[in-house]
Amino acid sequence: MTKRQIEIIRKSINIIAHKGIQGLTMKKLAEEIGISEAAIYRHFKSKTDILLAILKNFENMSVFMEESLVSINEDPFKKIGLLFTNIIEIFSKEPSHISVIFSEEIFKSEAVLRKKIRKIMEQKEQAVENIILEGQNKGEIRNDLDNKNSALIVMGTFRYMIKQMDLKGKHENLLEEQEKLVKDLKILFKPV
Repeated sequence: MTKRQIEIIRKSINIIAHKGIQGLTMKKLAEEIGISEAAIYRHFKSKTDILLAILKNFENMSVFMEESLVSINEDPFKKIGLLFTNIIEIFSKEPSHISVIFSEEIFKSEAVLRKKIRKIMEQKEQAVENIILEGQNKGEIRNDLDNKNSALIVMGTFRYMIKQMDLKGKHENLLEEQEKLVKDLKILFKPV
């Protein structure tokens, strides 16, 4: 990506975070950056292309994080904690990303955006499923739990925690809350 494309993406995320998806127009974006609308169109064909670039950037970061966890020889709860810690660090540095990544209404109107966000969600879910299954195979997670449903519980709880903290404007406590969450998951999922 060019420096200008990165700037366009960052400004778009900030506009969405403060004004919602309806507030993101090419005119508003151009004003925020201090360039013409035509200059934006030289970098992105449409608002949808900008949103796709935002999602693709998040997807690339997520895939990198997930791939790095595969080779780590840690218990499954540590891996889940590391997976979410990396995401939380992104959100803590750029809280406006939460508004984009966790706002389904942005993606409902465009099939290409729905498909991209669904792919990202499925990749995350699969990563957590694999960690849980690995833990079950090692006897570190209860075998009477379905790994797919357990992954949904983990993902849903994490998502709810992030969104709740965002709505409260408490981004600085995300890592502490994530650590508590992983500790409680360990209690719930640990074999008795």
